[in-house]
Amino acid sequence: MTTGTSATNRAHLTSSGGLDRRTLGVPALVFLIVAASAPLTVLAGGVPSTFAVTGLLGVPLAFLVLGVILVLFAVGYGAMSARITNAGAFYAYVADGLGPRQGIGASWLALISYNAMQIGLYGIFGFALSSLLEARLEISVPWWVSALVGLIVVGVLGVSRVDLSAKVIAVLVTLEFLVVIVVDVVSLVVAPEGTSALPLMPNEFFAPGIGAVLSFSIAAFMGFESGAIYSEEAKDPSRAIPKATFIAVTAISLFYAFSSWALAVGVGPSQIVSASAENGPDLVFVFLAQHGGVLLADIAQVLFITSLLAALIAFHNAVARYFFSLGRESVLPRWLGAVGARNHAPVSGSLTQSALAVVLVVTFAISGQNSELGPLFPVLTLFTWFANAGAFGLVFLLTITSVAVIAHFRRDNGGQSAWVRVVAPSLAALGLAAVFVLILANFDVLIGSEGPSPLAVVMPGIILATGAAGLVWGEILRRRRPDVFAGIGSGKALEEGDAPARPARVTSLDQS
Repeated sequence: MTTGTSATNRAHLTSSGGLDRRTLGVPALVFLIVAASAPLTVLAGGVPSTFAVTGLLGVPLAFLVLGVILVLFAVGYGAMSARITNAGAFYAYVADGLGPRQGIGASWLALISYNAMQIGLYGIFGFALSSLLEARLEISVPWWVSALVGLIVVGVLGVSRVDLSAKVIAVLVTLEFLVVIVVDVVSLVVAPEGTSALPLMPNEFFAPGIGAVLSFSIAAFMGFESGAIYSEEAKDPSRAIPKATFIAVTAISLFYAFSSWALAVGVGPSQIVSASAENGPDLVFVFLAQHGGVLLADIAQVLFITSLLAALIAFHNAVARYFFSLGRESVLPRWLGAVGARNHAPVSGSLTQSALAVVLVVTFAISGQNSELGPLFPVLTLFTWFANAGAFGLVFLLTITSVAVIAHFRRDNGGQSAWVRVVAPSLAALGLAAVFVLILANFDVLIGSEGPSPLAVVMPGIILATGAAGLVWGEILRRRRPDVFAGIGSGKALEEGDAPARPARVTSLDQS
């Protein structure tokens, strides 16, 4: 698709252009990565839920253990990102390491997983915003209206220059870090049972229920790998992506571990499980209201909503860039590879993701009418089902990518040590595979089912079936579109009349 570049039409698209180059530095990348992990959302929602469901105090240790696994993953992942620059990230890495068909399977798995994470967040965002409006302004707004308002904001930023999203996210993430730090400080000052090390004791982690703890906690990290998705827009991708990924993973792991320990100390180790079960996601705000004042609690609630908004923007950007990457190479319809002629944003991919979100939000709005779940319907269905399914898919994808990294460096060691090429990726693959199995085994617990639920089979089944469908589509392309198949993972657009020869890999050298 070719269009003009009239100054009066900023919505013009071009299929021949690429994303905005040399835009994002390491700080911007770190903020984009951390935004997807949503620190305040994790502390307010994820941590109390984990304490309540598992009954274990060892939640801080879970973050440290998972942090080690993900740092090991980042060793090979970072080395790979320094060699292959592609907005499709997982797609390009798996295609290079394991083959084109597997690359397409990975891309479809990434698309459904990121979409599930992003769209699921609208459930809790809509609920949180509507609840705040009713409690503080006495304005009654259905959750889906609030969700659609958030969707409009995210959609507008999605079709704008990526540095605008990065600046908005930087402000939101900074504010949520500040409020979490305030919670930590208040917790350590209050400490009704003293500054206890009990939540850090190994016996509080290595106990029956450890699988559920790890399954709940891994979702807090999802999005840490998203730096590579911005590789085509980074100022120095070969250095910025690995550096930003390591900084983000390390910071998130330590921050989550410290904050979950501090919250347990603030409430009291003997009370944190029962308090979490009683208050759920409101625990942090109830705690702040009791010990810091209502105003501080209200500020924290507002920033909880903006934390969710930041995560929505980050995951939206990830989906849009996957659509762009696959459309550019004609693996999916080429119009998905169209970008803004002025701002080089992945406009078609962004609009497609927004359209999917609208359809599902409206579907759940209709199905939730008069539900016995009441106001919590979007949280217990849209958010819980989709977010956990998305985390399940992304952990599986991380495992596959670790194997692809090993395969890539076996073919070309790139001067890397055995630690980077084999040892770290192998340990990461084993650790991630174990977490994947634990998530599958505990999926009924993750979605809040009191017993075996068909959803515990259906939701993971949909994720895995989508990846399998991608493999089938790859075989269809191999047979019917060898020209497209030849360029899978290359990062290059297929133009009319191109010969069906496999293009060279796009590396960081190609960016200079």
